This record gives sequence, C-alpha cells and structure tokens, in this order.
Amino acid sequence: MQVIIPGEPAKFALRLVAHAPNGDRLGVLPQHSGFELGTPLNDVPSLKVTYPTGGLNAALIAGHCEVAVEYAADGGAWEEPPNARFLRIKRGGDSTDRAAARSYDCPGWAWQLRKVVLYPNSAMVDGKRPFNAVSPGAILATFIQEGKARGALPALAFDFSTSHDSGGAPWSKTLTLAIEPGKDLLAVLINLGEQGVIDWRMQGRELQVFNPDTVLGADRASGASPVDLRLGRDITEAPDTGTLADAASAILIGGESGLSVEVTNPSATAPWGRWETYQSQGGVSDSGTATLLGRNALERVARERVQVTRGLMFDAARWLPFEHYQPGDYLLAPGDGGAMQSLRLRQITLSVESDGQIGGNVVLNDRFLEREIRLARQSQGILDGGVSSGGSGSDPAPDSDGRVPAAPQGLIVEALAYLDQHGYAQGQATVTWGAVNADVNGVALDPDGYEVYARRNEAGQFWLLVGQTASGDLQTTVSPLVVGWEYAFKVRALNNGVKGVFSDQFVVLIPDDATPPPVPSTPVVASRLGVIHVEWNGLGSAGEAMPIDLDRVHVWMKDPLNPADQGMRVGYLTGAGTEVIPGQPYNADREIWLTSIDRSGNESAASTHVTVATKPLVDTDLIGNIIDGAAHIIDGTIPGDAKITADSITGRLIRALAIEADKIAANAITADKIAAGSIQAGHVSANAITADKIAANAITAAKIAADAITGKTITGSVLRTAATGQRIVIDPTTLDIRFYPDGTSNYSRLWTSDDDFAGEATFRITSGTNGGQTARTFFTLAAGWTKLEVLTPSAASANGGFLESAEDYSRIGYDNDTSDNQYMWFDGSGRTTHYGKWWDSAFAVSTWGVHSGSRIASSGWSGIVINYGPTMQGNMGPVAVLRDGAMTSNPSLDPNFYWCIEASTQTSFTISWGEGGGVRSGKAIYWWSFRHDGEA
Repeated sequence: MQVIIPGEPAKFALRLVAHAPNGDRLGVLPQHSGFELGTPLNDVPSLKVTYPTGGLNAALIAGHCEVAVEYAADGGAWEEPPNARFLRIKRGGDSTDRAAARSYDCPGWAWQLRKVVLYPNSAMVDGKRPFNAVSPGAILATFIQEGKARGALPALAFDFSTSHDSGGAPWSKTLTLAIEPGKDLLAVLINLGEQGVIDWRMQGRELQVFNPDTVLGADRASGASPVDLRLGRDITEAPDTGTLADAASAILIGGESGLSVEVTNPSATAPWGRWETYQSQGGVSDSGTATLLGRNALERVARERVQVTRGLMFDAARWLPFEHYQPGDYLLAPGDGGAMQSLRLRQITLSVESDGQIGGNVVLNDRFLEREIRLARQSQGILDGGVSSGGSGSDPAPDSDGRVPAAPQGLIVEALAYLDQHGYAQGQATVTWGAVNADVNGVALDPDGYEVYARRNEAGQFWLLVGQTASGDLQTTVSPLVVGWEYAFKVRALNNGVKGVFSDQFVVLIPDDATPPPVPSTPVVASRLGVIHVEWNGLGSAGEAMPIDLDRVHVWMKDPLNPADQGMRVGYLTGAGTEVIPGQPYNADREIWLTSIDRSGNESAASTHVTVATKPLVDTDLIGNIIDGAAHIIDGTIPGDAKITADSITGRLIRALAIEADKIAANAITADKIAAGSIQAGHVSANAITADKIAANAITAAKIAADAITGKTITGSVLRTAATGQRIVIDPTTLDIRFYPDGTSNYSRLWTSDDDFAGEATFRITSGTNGGQTARTFFTLAAGWTKLEVLTPSAASANGGFLESAEDYSRIGYDNDTSDNQYMWFDGSGRTTHYGKWWDSAFAVSTWGVHSGSRIASSGWSGIVINYGPTMQGNMGPVAVLRDGAMTSNPSLDPNFYWCIEASTQTSFTISWGEGGGVRSGKAIYWWSFRHDGEA
C-alpha cells in the first residue's frame, strides 16, 4: 500500500492510471503494493504490478483495461512518457494469501501489433507480397491501413507517412522486400529496428517511427549543459560485468562456389593467443564482401564485452528519467572503470515499493558496444535486406521458350566502405530487386536467373557484368569498388537464353570510410636536456589497439596562456614512440595533445591535454657565464647537500676500501674526477660497470681507444656521433636513425616498426623539409606494399607526386589533398585506369604524348582546323568525333552527314563536313591526338 505523507512534493514520483480498452481514462490506481516497469529502445516495454483486491479502484485493474504509468518531476504536472501504456492481459494470485494480493503482468501497448498480420493480395510473387523500392513508412502503413480496414486495432494511430517519418524528416532508406502473408506487424517493426532502418516507440496508442539515430539518438552528453549522471548525486551504484566468452582474433568465411576467405584482427584482445571462429555466408560469392563481413564479425568480438548498469537515486539527482533523458539518448555517465564518457541509454527500469519509495537503474552502452550493434546491422542488411527465396508450390507457368522477360522492378543499391587487408578503403554494394513473374506481354513466366550490370556513372563508360543469380535469388553483392565514385546499376532477367528488358538504373555514390580511429591514449610528456619529449604507447584512450588503417598520430602544441593560440601540429608518430620538440623557451608552459588520423583522412577527437614546461640545465641567470660548480649548480643536481670544489677531496683523505659501490650516487663520479691511467682493467671487477652506471654523454670518442670496440654488442639508450651540429643519432628504442646535416631540427630519418602489418618489419625513410618549408618526402617499404610520396612538412597530408605499389595493384600520380588529383592505376585484372583530367588545347608543349580537347564550330561552317599550338616533336595520329548541334533543338532532323579528317601534320589537323541533315547548325568537335613513330 502506498503511504502518502504530507509535505513538500517529491523530487520524482510515479503513479498508475487505468484507462478503458481503446477508451477514456478511468482513474488512478493509488493503493498498489509495488510495481516495476522496463522501457527498452526499439522493443516492447513491460510492467509488473501487485495490487490488493481490497485496494481502492482494485476493480479497475481486475477487469480488462489499459494501465498508464505517469511521472511528475520537481513538483510539475503528471505526464505519460513514451512507451508507458500497458495492456492488462495477464493476472495471477494465490487463494491462500491473506492479503488477497493479485499480480498483473502487462506488456506494452505495442505488444498487440502482433495481432495485425499481412494478408495476400493479387500481386503475389512466389507466394509473397512484394514491396519494391518503398520507404519503411509505406510498408508499415500498409499493414496498419489494411488491418484497420478489416477492423483490427481500431484505436491504433500513427503520425508518419509514406514519405516522412514522425519527426517530419524524409525517409532516409528505401527497401525492396518480399514478405510472406501471415507475418505480423510487430515482427516487421522489430526487424527493421534491428537492421538499423528505423527507431520506434509508442506514445499512448500512437505509433511513432523515426529515421535511425535521429530523434531517438539525441546527443545529451555534450554542449553547454550536458546530462551528466554523477556518482553520489544521480547514481547510487555502478556494477560492470565483462566477458571474453565470444572473443576471437581470426575468422574463416565460407561463401558460394568454394569461396573461402580468412580475415584476422591483430588488434583483438588475445591473452591466450589466436582464437578462431567460422561463419558460413550463403549467397556471398566475392571476396570483398566476405572480407567486409568477416571484419565486421571480428570487430564485434575483438574485446571484452561489458554490460554497464547504473543504479539511480532521485532525492538529490539533478537529472531525472523521462524528464531529462529517454531511451536512445547519449548521456555522460561513469563507464567501465568509472571514468565519465558518452554512453547510449538502452533501457530504463524503475520500481516503486509499497511505501512509495522509488528505485531503478539504466543500462548503458559504450562506444564499442554501439559500434558492434551498427556493424551487426550492417552485416544483417547485406545478408537479409530484401532477400526473397524459395518456391510457392504453385502450378508451373506456361511454356516460355523465346519470350522476353519483363523488366525487374524495385531495384535498390546499398553502398558501404570496408578496409582491405592493407588497411585501404574499398567499396561494396548490395544490389536488391523485385522478382519477375511475367514476360513483356504480361504472360506468366518463371525466369532462369538474373544478370546485374554496373558501370561508372559517366557518359561513355562501358557496362560490365558484375553479378549473376539463380531464379529465386533477388540480391547480389559486388566488390571491390572505388570509393568516391558514382556507379550506375541495372538488372535483367533471363529466360532460356533470352535476355529480358533492363530495369531502370539506380545510381549510388560509393562512400569513403568515415569512421575515425580511436582517440589516442594520454601522451607522457617530459622535459629533458632542454627539449620536450612526447611519448605515446601506441594505444587508444581505452587501452585498445589501433586499427589497420591508422596512418599517423599528430602531435599538437599550444601556449595555454594565449587565448588566441588554437594549437599547431609540431610532429607526428606512426606508432608507439617519442617525438622531440626543440626550441621552446625555458619555464613557459606548453599544452600537448594527440589526434589520430587514418588513410581516408578521418581524424579522431583530441586526447587528454598535458602541460609541461622546458627546464634549463642550470640557473637561467648563469646562461652565457662561467659556471662555478660549487656555487652555481642547482640544488639537487648533485647527490647530497654539499657542493664540493675541485681537488678538495684527494685520494690520501679516503681510507682504502672505505668507499663502496652503494655509497656512490648514480653519476656522481664523472670522467674529470678520475686521474688519467688511475683505473686499469685489473681494478674493475667483471660486469661491474653496466649501462645505468654511465652518465649520458659521459663516454665520448676521445675516451675510447682506437679499435677498442671490436665485434661487441652495444646495448642501452640513444647513440650519437655528437651532441650538437652535424651528427647521426641512433635510437634503438624506436629503431630510429636520424641524420642532421647542419645541426638544426631539419633532419632525415630511417626507422622500422611492425605497427602497420603485424609480424612484418615495415621500413620507412623521411627526408628533411625543403627551404620553403612546404614539403618533405616520405618512403614506406612493407612486405606487400610500398609507397613513395611528397607530403607537407608535418607529413599530415599529401603535397606532390607519389608512387605506390602493392601485391594486387600499383599506381603513380600526383596528390595534394584537392579534387584535382590524378594518377594511373594498374592491377591484377590486366586493366589500366586513369584518374583525373587531361590538358585541353589551350595549353600544350611539343613533347606531349597526347593532345586532347574540344571546340565548337559556329552554324554554317563546313570544317575547322585544330591547331596544337607548338610544332609537336613527332608524327601525330588524331582521333576525332563530331556532334551535330541540330539534334538538340530539332530531334526530327536527319543527323546523318558526311565528315572526315582531311589532313594531319605536326602542327594541326583538319576536319571537314558536307551537306546533310542539320548542316546549318553548330558542330562540336572532340579529339584525342597522340604522337607515334609511324608514317601517316
């Protein structure tokens, strides 16, 4: 029984209200013995209520009714939030219970959407209802409207249309599906939600459906006033449960026709070594799609899966459920380990005890789990989106020999980007269409199969056959495709060798990889030897390994005391290592942070910022003066409190064997304290001098006798030929060699690592920057891939020519991070492709191998001379075409007329035309003229 205590209104309160089925409000249910409700995202909510038979208004809930949960926050009015209307359809009780309490299990109002099923109609194909290239709203509205016309769910309302979602936005997806009669509305609704096509909820008896991750994906974790659930204020407890049960680092994908593709994830968590799994993918016949599916599967099981549950408190809470956040929202809350991070709210669970005390919790997903959900949806869309298979068992169609199949309807294409084995973005397309069941005359026909064609969406490009399916398969996958290109697709049916009419074309842009790498871990920053050292451990901010397409990690720096300083890139790392920042003023704070960038140019958010100041080696007022070691050396730089003057302690003042090794501070004895020749080999015990006993730079070339080091292994830290000036620096910790020709920070570098390809030693060379500080050259040499490229000084972006070669392709060209890049592409198919543009005739030099261009000839002309400009150094072979402008304004004119190339020299060629259809109109000439060594 709920006890009502007079006083100030509660911070947060819940109550139950009964409504007649499909009808009006009946009244409050005030004397419950407790209830619990759960409201998940994109699923049916639930309510459990205990109510005494003698309680006030007990008769209302004992009968058939709807139960609404209402809330009031901060003394405000009572409101019914989304997903808070329930059906009282199940009850229970115990006759021996003296309190005569009854329990009621109430599913959300959306539960009864399962009571609306799809009926067959006259447009059935293979026993299924086709929905060809329609929006999610059109499919759902068909269920609802046809069901209501039969009298089903008369109170159900919806506020979306076939063209717009419940928020008024145009639908972002189109679908081609074939649905079996008998499938219910709730199953379709949940399936579309699981595939990431929609988000949905109920508001009372109204179904609201939105584009995914929009209205039900609000970002409340950022901005001026983020919704931050804090321990001790909004949250009482924060249990985390993690498991590696499903983890794997390698997967074997089995596809059609013996296709077998192995995909590995070197960044997966693998404390016991390699864990393998297998996945059979019927219908997949190309390795690119198999790689995409395998990589998605591995990313979903690459790390420990953690369930994050956060218990709620209400009296002191700043943020309250329903009032400030809903399922689907992104909130700022303690994640795994307690650090505040952006988490997505997946479910709210609330309970009310018999005394009115409210408790509850929220289930939150971190960015890893949300990405796993998106990858699962992506894979499900490739395999299940729009697939129609199996026969209907109906009578065979009439004989179809020689008949032409009709054009398929509902062609749609969903394009994705994936990473190949080298970490480069490639394109993949899933092509879906509706079944053909008749010929061009409308007579029934069962086609043998389908052919899918594609081409780059540019005039003059050839159509290529990219897929073939059997008669019942209405989907295929195509890869690899070039990201950033537009492709056109079309499909036709086949009937005993007769090719059908092509469908309408579907044009799609192949997206580039848009997922940035993880935020880098916090850099370790220190000031040593008058410069700043920035060290990165090669991992992400959550301790995760970096992905295969990581290109580099940028090192950023700014003056934190200068509001106008937004920071600048001061270096980069291609893997775990240290970047040195010289030339900073002493004792001036510098703020350092990192960002990561992949090969597609996606850059992560900034890492945690760290502040450091460069420290001088001696008191700054002594810089440039003679230093007296006894008086001027900064306290603490010599072990002990005393500053000892030269020669004040001599050998005769020290008892023999009185000073032992443990009495001497590290680095306390330097070369100038030891008389020449006083220490001989017989005075030093074996292995007594180790690397940590020798001060940095203490051993110079002058201290080492000629031929003293022969055939020995040198271990330790950085080796330098000199401290300043022209020098070579070898750093074994980063496998790094740097060459300083003039003592400045402008150096060339050689190093190797296994960051890009696990188990491989990747070799790199970087030149210094040019005098204008505009470019440097970068060379990478891996086992199956190499690239030579001109970059900006920070190596952040392309800025010149490049040569790239891999096992399955090669390309050479120019790239400066603009849309005017160009290159030649060669691959194992035996085909060559040119990307970019050709110089037009406004500019030429005599050694050009190809001269191309276009020209417009005014109306009435009978010919034109095309001048190259210079005299070309060799014979020219012109290839030209002529377009008649008359056809544009008057298509009925005869476009046929006589024309030819009459003359060709090293300076020009002449093209002429005679009388014919449309000769009075203007002409457009397009040509391609090439130098050759033959006679013309």
